[in-house]
This record gives sequence, C-alpha cells and structure tokens, in this order.
Amino acid sequence: MARWYEVDGAPLPLGVQWIAAEQAFNFAVYSRHATAVTLLLFEAANVAVPSQQIPLDFVVHKTGRVWHTRVTRADAGAAAYYGYRVDGPFTPAQGDRFDAQKVLLDAYARGVFFPPGYSRHGSVGPGSNAGRGPLGELAANDAEFDWDGDVPPRHTHDTVVYEMHVRGFTRRPNSGVSAPARGTFAGVIEKIPYLKELGVTVVELMPVHQFDPEDGGNYWGYMPLNFFAPHQAYASAADGRGRLDEFRTMVKALHAAGIEVVLDVVYNHTSEVGASGPTYCYRGLDNGTYYLLGPGGSYRDDAGTGNVLRTSHPAVRRLITDSLRFWTTEAHVDGFRFDLASVFTRTDDGSISADEPPILSEISGDPDFATSRLIAEPWDLGTYQLGRAFPGITWAQWNGQFRDDVRSFVKSDGGRVGALMSRLYGSADLFPDSRDQAYRPQQSINYVTCHDGFCLYDLVSYNTKHNLANGNHDTDGTDNNLSWNCGVEGDAGAGPDVLTLRKRQMKNFCCLLMLSNGTPMFCAGDEFMQTQGGNNNPYNQDSETTWLDWDRLAANRDDMFRFFKLMIAFRKRHPSIGRGRFWRDDIRWHGVGVDVDLSEASRTLAYCLHGASEQDRDLYVMINAYWQTLTFTVTEGAVGEWARVVDTGLDSPNDIVEPGRELPLGAGTYDLGPRSIVVLLRNRGT
Repeated sequence: MARWYEVDGAPLPLGVQWIAAEQAFNFAVYSRHATAVTLLLFEAANVAVPSQQIPLDFVVHKTGRVWHTRVTRADAGAAAYYGYRVDGPFTPAQGDRFDAQKVLLDAYARGVFFPPGYSRHGSVGPGSNAGRGPLGELAANDAEFDWDGDVPPRHTHDTVVYEMHVRGFTRRPNSGVSAPARGTFAGVIEKIPYLKELGVTVVELMPVHQFDPEDGGNYWGYMPLNFFAPHQAYASAADGRGRLDEFRTMVKALHAAGIEVVLDVVYNHTSEVGASGPTYCYRGLDNGTYYLLGPGGSYRDDAGTGNVLRTSHPAVRRLITDSLRFWTTEAHVDGFRFDLASVFTRTDDGSISADEPPILSEISGDPDFATSRLIAEPWDLGTYQLGRAFPGITWAQWNGQFRDDVRSFVKSDGGRVGALMSRLYGSADLFPDSRDQAYRPQQSINYVTCHDGFCLYDLVSYNTKHNLANGNHDTDGTDNNLSWNCGVEGDAGAGPDVLTLRKRQMKNFCCLLMLSNGTPMFCAGDEFMQTQGGNNNPYNQDSETTWLDWDRLAANRDDMFRFFKLMIAFRKRHPSIGRGRFWRDDIRWHGVGVDVDLSEASRTLAYCLHGASEQDRDLYVMINAYWQTLTFTVTEGAVGEWARVVDTGLDSPNDIVEPGRELPLGAGTYDLGPRSIVVLLRNRGT
C-alpha cells in the first residue's frame, strides 16, 4: 500500500522535487490565504496553454499552509514547464491581491523559463498573462555534479575581497576571454590566472540570482525575480540545470585556485515593485505573507524599490534560509553579502526590533552556514545600524564609515586625524570589544569604493557626479562623494601633473586600505584605473560605461596594477596588520614628531605597529595629506634598523619594492612629499 504522501504529495520540500525512485515530481507551494490552487503543466510546443490543469483539493492536497501534489513522469507527459493559478480574495486594503487568471512562477523554481511571448508589461494589472509570464522549469535529472576534489579555501589574515560584476568583468572583447565566454561564469574562469596574479582571495559576485530580462534599469541585478536560479545571461546553457552546472564549474575552479566565492544576495525586495508593478510570483501567491505592508495595504518602501520582503514572517524566513542552504550545499559558495540587511531587523509594523530578529538568529545558528562568511550591508533607506544589530562573531559588516573617513582624510580635509586612527585600528569605536558584545576587527569590511558610488579613478578625477546617461536628469546617485578631482574635472584638459597626482592619491587609498586592521575590499578594475566617466550610479548601464576596459590594464600594468599587487602581497606577508584582535598595546601613535597632532589643522599621522606578538616584523608608517613636503622624525628604533618599502610620492617602480629589495633608511628623519605615504619595515622584531 502506498504511503499517503506518495499519492497526495508531501508538503516538504517546497518547490518541485524529482523523486527518481518513484519517477515522479512532488510539487509544494506555500499560500496561507489562498482559497484554491491549480497546478499548470506546459509542453514546450505550447507555452501559452497548459497541457494539464490539476486542481489541488484543500482536504487532500493541503497540509498546514502548504498546497501539494505528486505527479508521475508518465502522467506529466511531455510537460517541460509549470506554474500555478491561485485564487483568493482581492482586498488590497487587507493585503490580499489574488488573481485567479494569473499564471504564477513558483517561488522555489530551480530554473526559470521566459516564453517567446514574454512581456513584463503583460504581467502588470489584472487578468491573464498566459504565454507572457515566466514559468518554472520541470526537469527529471538524476545526474550529480562532480564535486570530486573540491576543497573550499578558508582565508584569515590574508583575506582580500574583490567585488565583481560577472557580466561587466569580461564583456568587452579586449578582456582576452573567448567570445562565447564573455560576460559569463565561464569568462570568470578564464580570468582566474589574472585574479591569482593580483592576489585577491575572495571574489564577491554582484547578484547572480535570476532577474527580469526586460528590466532595463537592472544591470546590477539588484531587482531579483527568483532566489534559486542563476541569471540566464551569465551562462550559455539553455536550461536551469545547465546554467547551475556552469556556475558550479566556476566555483570549483575558483576554489582550486584558492579563491573563495561570496554571493551578493538581495532578500529585501523583489522585481514586482509596488502596486503598479508586474505580478510574477510572490504577490499572486500570497501578497500579505511575502511583503511588508503599511496602512491600507500599501507597500512599505524601505529599500527604495517599491516593496520590502516581510522577513519577520516564518514563511519568508524559510524562503531565505532555504535559498541560502541551496547555494551553500548545492553550489558550494563560501558566503553571502546581504544587501540592505537592516530590512531583516524590521518587525511586522515596520519598526526596528529591539531584540535580535528571528531571521538573523536562524541564519547564525544554522549548522549549514557555520563556516560561511556572512556580511551585512547594515542599513536601508530608513536606518543605519553599522556596528549594531548583527550579532557576535558570525556577521561582518560593510563599514561605510571607513569609506567616508579615509576619503575625507586623503583629500586633505582638516580635523580627520582621529577618525583615521580609528579606521586603521580596526574601528573599535563601531565594533566594540566589551564583555557584553565582543567584536573582532575582521568583522569590519573596510572599503573605499564599491559598486555604489565612484570607482577609484573617478574618485580622484571628479568633484561631482555625471549621471545624465542614466536618464534621470542627473538626480540619481549620491551627491556626498567626498571626492577631489586633483584640479581638473574629468580627463579633458588633465595634463601630466594632474595625472601624476591622481595616481599618487589612488596609491594612498590602496595603501591605507591594505594597512588597516579589518578585512579589505575593493572594486574590480580599481587596480588598473577603470573609469565610468564620472557616473557614480550606473545601475542601468549595460554598456562600455560599466564593462571593464582591459586596455587600461595594459596601459597601467607596470604602475598602478603593480602597486596594488605588491601592496596586497605585503599585507599577506604581515599578519600583524589584519590580525584576529585589535592592535591594543602593539600600536604607538606619532605625528611629524613624537606626538600625534589631533588639531583641526593637522593632516599628518605616523605610527609604529609592533609585530612580535604575531611573529612579525615592526612597521613604521608616515602619512602626509598636507600639500607641502614635511620632515618626519622616525621616533622608534635606531638609524639603520629601518628600510623603506613604500613611498607613494615616488614614480614606479620606486613607489613600492619587492621583498628583499627594501631600501635602508640612512637617517632618523624622512622628507615626506605632499600627499604621500611611506611604509618602513624594521630589520628585526621588538
């Protein structure tokens, strides 16, 4: 006798599951408020009209709030795709927006199919979207991916994060990547030798979840449609399983090169946007469950995108953790960066939870994520929670204060010495080491640039944003760039002296980033002076504005790229910099002389970092953000004990030297040029 779930279907796992032993598919979909659910099967020959419509009886095919059924391969016939029709009340003021005519995508679909007649507009408003809306893929595939030999790397003090857009990284022909692989996961594989040469140890991929191919304003991928399927444009395979295998192949190849893979994930909103947006999935399955609603059933907009996921709801928390588990166990990714993660702390009324939110506890306590890197962007439109809300050692956080303080200091703003000291030290003011809540400095993800805002070259080349190409009359993107163009706006009219100064400032940023306690991150292309023409918000620019221009690597390999590469290697060789605790008594702060000058007029800092506790050599760093040469006194050690590794005021190759070629310091003073940084290495430990 068959067990009940072999006939009626099982409520778990959610989504569609192929059961090889029974040659059957199990379907399970969550909807609390639905009054009727119909499973639709479609054949490839006609994706506008279902080949089968299977009503789910709430007595037989519903357990709790999950609707389910089981269909044998024989009964499914030639079906290749599936979707749902879900009926229920249409009472927007109470949060329900059911439409029994809509064909809905399964929230747990592992592959998304866009029919030839697909139309974003076709899913807007009431009525049928058959043949125009996305469908889930139905595949009976028993094959296992070959993970043999895959050993996920785990980096500690040598962690250097490289933020990358899969398409933009290799889309240009001058990337040197074979034509079919450009802009794809395979293209990333072809560039692994480059990543190894540069020395980065973690690639953080901007969103790779499937997004709406007709959403022209979503080049970055931050408007997700589905949380399980890789985005189609980043792979060459025609089906979801093939695309997933291409992604897995990339992960395995990066692991073999000693590089971790972190995914930027967007579990705070979806591409359905507000009430005027399309109904693809969540709104039609159970609007009030999936979305955080305000008065009269309006959509809260704490993400600035039209809707916010209701992450306080158990079903949404399960969706998120199931998605994370899928990418961790099935795709072997090493961690996640959570976009606008402050949304996780919002309760059902939109207020900020005073206690640790359940979603954070569930992620932190799940054994499947015990070794995963968990990185929060600790803000949304309404709240900034840097150093708060994300518990204990489990969560790292993007440190926007590091970005702002270092930018401000390097462009020679006054009164920023104390702030720079805090950022170099590991931001203990933001991540306190106390008995109540002990943070560690590596939880601070230090960065000067990321996809949001100016890239590094533009940071030293533009005083204001130039975003007209985005089509918003230059109103989008931040105006608070803390940038300085070194005397000329953009490249037109920028002579050799301006370009030399820009390079020096870029090296200063690189230096401070790599010398700071914490975890450094920078944006792909910064190492060879990539420019976006002053556009600080190119979210909708799938063009040469955002595609890396590898000719700039050829032009700058012996200068800027070399400096980045050697500075990364220097950090890796000196574990006393990015240690597992704050510098504490190992740091001695100085200025031009013995004492630090914290006055408003000061733009200088020096320090000696003692390395004995980390079995490392001592470092002496002198920083001059003033516009004139200043004579610094090396206040520790004797003449002859120090040798110069870095002087950003010198031209390449003298700006930084390879190991073993350090230049002995012949005096106890050093004339440090304007807007320059010097790093000395002691010949012996203390």
